[in-house]
Amino acid sequence: MKGKMSPMIILIIVLAVLLLIAVGFGVTQVASLKSEVNEARLQNEELQLQNEQLQLSSEFDMLNAEFQQYEDQAQRLANDTILAKYTAAKAKVEELMKELKSEKVKSQARINELQNEISTLKGLLRHYIAQIDSLNKENAGLRAENQEIKDQNQRLSSQVQEVTRNNETLSERMTLAEKLNVTGVTLTALKKNGKVEKNVTKAKQLMVTFTIPQNNSTPVGEKVIYLRIVNPEGQLLGGAGSFSFEGKSVPCSARKSIEYAGDEIAGIKIYWDVNTTLTPGDYTVELFTDGYRLSSRHFTLKK
Repeated sequence: MKGKMSPMIILIIVLAVLLLIAVGFGVTQVASLKSEVNEARLQNEELQLQNEQLQLSSEFDMLNAEFQQYEDQAQRLANDTILAKYTAAKAKVEELMKELKSEKVKSQARINELQNEISTLKGLLRHYIAQIDSLNKENAGLRAENQEIKDQNQRLSSQVQEVTRNNETLSERMTLAEKLNVTGVTLTALKKNGKVEKNVTKAKQLMVTFTIPQNNSTPVGEKVIYLRIVNPEGQLLGGAGSFSFEGKSVPCSARKSIEYAGDEIAGIKIYWDVNTTLTPGDYTVELFTDGYRLSSRHFTLKK
């Protein structure tokens, strides 16, 4: 029949339509799948960036902790150059830490930059640590050297003190050797005729006798012997002026000049004329010459 399509043509048309529908559906599915894949990829990249950012933050925390560990040592070193570089590196760490924690880091490129900066800062840290250790060892060596010098100075000071003591002892021995000695010191009350008066209240004179023994170390020449007699009331029986002793002017009771040649001089007598009534009791007799106290003795005179 004219004008009618054959079944074959209709089938072809139907198949073509179905094919178009299938292709359209396939294209739609492919586009949807591609969108889902892209979204999944983006999410994965985001997660990866976040993970790297967390790792980077953790590394910065560890690096900052290492800087803080050596901060006290760096401060103690008081080295301006190392301290300035250390402070700058620490400030950079803190700056990058703030950037990480602000969540502004979104690109892989910036992550890579920060990783490179971490490596640089780690290198600086190792360098500073090496310098700190070197300076610590140097300071330890200086402390040991200073201690050794201090010990040497102390030993030298001890030696000087010992030599000084020995010199002082030697000087003292020489001084004592040169000192004029006296022995056999006595105090006797006398009558007007020079005989012994047993009742001190009636005495007209007091006589002090002594002996100067031989001493080859004592300089020879004229010696002035100064006598001091102190009564029981603690008063000096004066009347013969004064002499110099230990930087002071000391009054005396009497004085006597002798010529000393190094040999023994026995029976030396010095008199004091009584000008007041004496009281019984303990009297002190002192003899001086050449700036030395030769003797200090106590005697009891009775009534």
